[in-house]
Amino acid sequence: MNFVEYKALTKQIKLGKSLPTAIYIHKSALEEALPALLNTFITEKLKQLKVKSQWNVLKLYKRDFKLSLLYYPDFETYAYPALQSSLTIDLLENTKNKTDFSKSENPPILHRKETFISKHHQQFKEFVAITTEGEDIGLYENTKTIGFKNNWEKLIAKKGYSINKQGRLFKSSHDTPAPVLTNIEQPIQRYKTAINRDRLSAPFQKLARFGYLNGEHTILDYGCGLQDDLRELEAHGLNINGWDPNHYPSGNRVKSDIVNLGFVLNVIENIEERSQTLNAAFNFTNKLLVVSVMLAGTAKTEQFKPYKDGVITKLNTFQKYYSQSQIRDYIEQTLKVTTVVLGQGIIAVFKDKAFEEEYYLSQQFNDHNWQHITQRPIQKTVSKAQQRTIFEKHQQLLNDFWQQTLYFGRIPSNDEFEQSDLIRQKLQSHNKTFELCLHNFEQSDFALAQQKRKDDLLTYFALSLFGKRKAKSHMPTRIHRDIKAHFESYNACLEAAQTHLYSVGNPLNIARACYQAFEQFKLGEFIDSHSYTFPLALLNKMPVEIRVYVGCAGQLYGDFEGIDLIKVHMRSGKVTLLKYDDFTKPLPLLTERIKIKLLELDIDFFIYGDEFPYKPHYNKLAYLKPNTKAYKNQLAFDKKLNDMLKGIPKTEWPDWPILQKVFEYWKVELKKDKFYTKSNSKS
Repeated sequence: MNFVEYKALTKQIKLGKSLPTAIYIHKSALEEALPALLNTFITEKLKQLKVKSQWNVLKLYKRDFKLSLLYYPDFETYAYPALQSSLTIDLLENTKNKTDFSKSENPPILHRKETFISKHHQQFKEFVAITTEGEDIGLYENTKTIGFKNNWEKLIAKKGYSINKQGRLFKSSHDTPAPVLTNIEQPIQRYKTAINRDRLSAPFQKLARFGYLNGEHTILDYGCGLQDDLRELEAHGLNINGWDPNHYPSGNRVKSDIVNLGFVLNVIENIEERSQTLNAAFNFTNKLLVVSVMLAGTAKTEQFKPYKDGVITKLNTFQKYYSQSQIRDYIEQTLKVTTVVLGQGIIAVFKDKAFEEEYYLSQQFNDHNWQHITQRPIQKTVSKAQQRTIFEKHQQLLNDFWQQTLYFGRIPSNDEFEQSDLIRQKLQSHNKTFELCLHNFEQSDFALAQQKRKDDLLTYFALSLFGKRKAKSHMPTRIHRDIKAHFESYNACLEAAQTHLYSVGNPLNIARACYQAFEQFKLGEFIDSHSYTFPLALLNKMPVEIRVYVGCAGQLYGDFEGIDLIKVHMRSGKVTLLKYDDFTKPLPLLTERIKIKLLELDIDFFIYGDEFPYKPHYNKLAYLKPNTKAYKNQLAFDKKLNDMLKGIPKTEWPDWPILQKVFEYWKVELKKDKFYTKSNSKS
């Protein structure tokens, strides 16, 4: 059996605990869970390698041709058993590697045991009850911190509980207040969660950015609150309906192309009702469902009183805060679909696959803005009755045709150029027109356009493979034409894209691409063998490897709107997105840092100005082109700043609050791009 066959068989598995990188199944459920061919293969492989280690949980890797045999001695008898040993088998190399946790003071532990076994297992209901105990006191709010014994026990104690000999929870005897509200004094006030808006909500802003609010689609705002979005979009003439159980119960709930379920799921305290609401919104959807929720970490949730799987706010409203991965998993498991991330806490479900492919195309195939056309000198006759050449007669028409040719990187088809009828009337055909253009415009421009379009295709298909999308059956006609022009066949295109996708897993390839890009653009911050940070505007001009690498991060994070800089980590499998208050300033302040961990399929958000102090960007000069006015102004600004911080290594320059004290010492104030003395004269 090869990896492709193995991967196809693992996709058929419906039983077990399925995580993004692996599936975990208890030994008792293997016969029921595994396809017969895979079960036989594993059994024979264990015999071949003479495996004698004890184990009771099988771990099947999704992205590697590997499996692990895990041993939890107390699986049946303890609520949250600890891992004693792990034997990992490389199925390609036929090698074994054993890790022993028996002497560890902080071993990995296991949760949600009911997901590992069959529903027919005699302990299934008992394991469900154990999980419910933990959910009721909020132990699963942040799953990133509970994988090891010490953190797990600290969390239980923090919630005011202890565990008995079987690992079951009970209320601690000391005076720690119970964190769980089993009875609340008054009903939860859901209607108070609706807020007044003076601009479109975040999900509708995304829809507008992607061109979905152009009037071509019917829209339903399911849970429209105080109807601010509804009124604004109605004023623009859109075909939109809205409904809300508290504020607009008389609204129309009708099947629509696009359904918005904005910040609704997070205010429903009843878990069953939450799933019913999600399913109802999905059933009203023809093409696209957009689900938005509030994202927050433990620092936020600890400010409120825990209740069920969320918290109770000061207004006596319920809030269920999610992480990006949690809301994706919830939607996918509830609706049995795949999702697309549009932004922070904004998740899309495309019912119409052609509609979905149009979205992905819009991310890669943008207008290339070939503004500067280099024209060769036209040989003119010396005759007194000078005749204009064909090119001179139709110069504007040919200019327009050439622009469209550069956009596609190939000769446009008849339906891809608005003035095609005029071309055929005046110049016979698109092919003859193209030949005429080649004699009058720079062929090097066309060569660059061809390569750019080819890179666009490779990036598009590599990301479709990463997202496990079957793009071919839903591709627009123009993409079929692109493939025909730039590749021998669809399969050849797909093979090349697959090669690029696999290549981004090799740090050497990422480092090489970063070096190539930095040498080409001379913009950004390049740290050899570590990272390359560059402006977002350069992304679609980058080598394919970087576009694919960052594109994979984008499929986890969503649209990069509002991002200023992208940092590609060459060795650690991470991409960091950086947002600043105003990157046009000479000293922008970092407001948000988003670290996307591709190997873990997870995201960490860091907000500055609250939990962390604002961090000034001291190397703005690296992002400006030399010999420009902006560069000279920045140089002068940096000199003044350097004089004030003289003697301090740049790597140790202070955060914003401390820098303010430096300004106070020098009796200056920074306003926008200039320093002023206290008397308001320029320094």
